[in-house]
Amino acid sequence: MNPDPRAPVIVGVGQSLRRPGAATDLAGLPEPATMMVDALRSAGEDSGTGDRLLRRADSVRVVDTLSWRYPNAAALVASDLGAHPRETVRSAPGGNGPQLLVNDAAEAIAAGSLDIALIAGAEAVHTRLLARQAGPGGSRLRLPWSQGPAEAAPSRLVGHDRPGVSEAEAARSVSLPIQVYPVFENALRAAAGDGIDEHQARISRLWSRFSAVAARNPHAWSPTERSAEEIRTPSAHNRMVGFPYPKLMNANIQTDQAAALVLCSVEAARAAGVSPDRWVFVSGGSEAEDHWLVSERADLHSSPAIRLAGRTALDLAGIGIDEVGHVDLYSCFPSAVQIAAAELGLDLDDADRPLTVTGGLTFAGGPGNNYATHAIATMVGRLRADPGSNGLVTALGWFATKHAVGVYSTTPPSGGYRRGSPQAEVDALPARQPAPEHEGPVTVESYTVMHERDGTPGLGIVACLLPDGRRAWGNVTDPVVLKDMTHEEQCGRPALLRAGGTLELG
Repeated sequence: MNPDPRAPVIVGVGQSLRRPGAATDLAGLPEPATMMVDALRSAGEDSGTGDRLLRRADSVRVVDTLSWRYPNAAALVASDLGAHPRETVRSAPGGNGPQLLVNDAAEAIAAGSLDIALIAGAEAVHTRLLARQAGPGGSRLRLPWSQGPAEAAPSRLVGHDRPGVSEAEAARSVSLPIQVYPVFENALRAAAGDGIDEHQARISRLWSRFSAVAARNPHAWSPTERSAEEIRTPSAHNRMVGFPYPKLMNANIQTDQAAALVLCSVEAARAAGVSPDRWVFVSGGSEAEDHWLVSERADLHSSPAIRLAGRTALDLAGIGIDEVGHVDLYSCFPSAVQIAAAELGLDLDDADRPLTVTGGLTFAGGPGNNYATHAIATMVGRLRADPGSNGLVTALGWFATKHAVGVYSTTPPSGGYRRGSPQAEVDALPARQPAPEHEGPVTVESYTVMHERDGTPGLGIVACLLPDGRRAWGNVTDPVVLKDMTHEEQCGRPALLRAGGTLELG
């Protein structure tokens, strides 16, 4: 093997998790920035070079953190490592951030403007939740974590930082992932022509297979294999959240996890003495965004952006989807996996090529924006153990809105690393016009029923199509109707949208 000296390779990966309990000294636990440092040091050890590559980094990049806000976490990480990078970088909020940071760094390395980039992310949501009642008398415990100088800022922000919803959507409770992805799920079911019970059984089997992967993952937050029946059946420990998703079909953000990558040129890897059996090439990368607002999407069960970004990344890597041996599709909810699999030409039920290497965000853990760093780190291990194979990682943000795709291999790409975006193609595709003020007849396109914590139905969120093809959103609050919505197909039914967004089903 005689690769291009500028070819970008991942040479070190690190992952960690911790499980503090009620008796843990929470104030003494490392904060997210320190967790990133520890993960990077593990990645340095994994590369076989210790801190040598870490201290020589040109670029230190962090995934946007949710559990603790820093003006410039990358600068804190660099300082703790003894590094003096030319740039510090943060990703914009969104689960696409880790793969976007990799694509951006790989492009800079291939162009010769960077030699060594460190990428890390960490979340401590579990600790933050415990701290709410860990103070005297059950009061909130103030964690003594740092922030750094208030005036500090990273050299660059990578990605688009803008609201994911419009004011009109938010007014109808179309604003959180737990509200929107189940709407996608019911749209998928309607498009497939499946019955409610049939479809629920199908996606439960999919998620059961994901849990089986997590059970074999030493870095998984919930490494327990779950049966399909357990996953789909509401219970005291598996309450219904947004129909048709009980808790065990939702991403689990309440974790303490960190992951890190060391990315460098082949030239830098050789100079540092990294053994070639540690190298995993970044073969191709792509990003694209679907029509930004869900209200503007042509339908609610597809993603042209991931189809085109996936095609672009594979084309640039010089391979086809049938040559990909290992896959990790972003898996915040079952609908995200089904949409991506359909768009990329992957079989949901292929036992020889599971659609996750970690177990997914429900079982491996969904640490804020940083899940894909764990996916990439795990993918590196899979590829090292299967030399010559190819891996595909997808990552997304908001409501299947922002997509980033990476192709990886232990074999260098024949054309070198290349990155591209099919955004112009996506932007040229048809879009629907929102009709937020509409009153009158509509047809139900899709829906969900959000449930209270005690398991009772609380609010129906309904996507509606007008006779002229525009889209509006309505809400249902009648408890009898809400119960019916969870047992009887509503997609395709006529309805009447009243002032203020109240929907009356026909």
